Amino acid sequence: MVNIVAYIREAWIYALLPAGAAVEYYLDKWNDSKMVLDKNKSRLFQRELKPNEEAWK
Repeated sequence: MVNIVAYIREAWIYALLPAGAAVEYYLDKWNDSKMVLDKNKSRLFQRELKPNEEAWK
């Protein structure tokens, strides 16, 4: 039992780094989707899209 606690105490950073990267990836995708909605409402970018053209990447 003591060895497990010591291992967790030493290796906690190896669990937090991938979790932080996953949260950052999710928030980045969420922010991009919000930006697309705002860009499509902008007068500067109002135009007809060509066939098979995406609004924004």
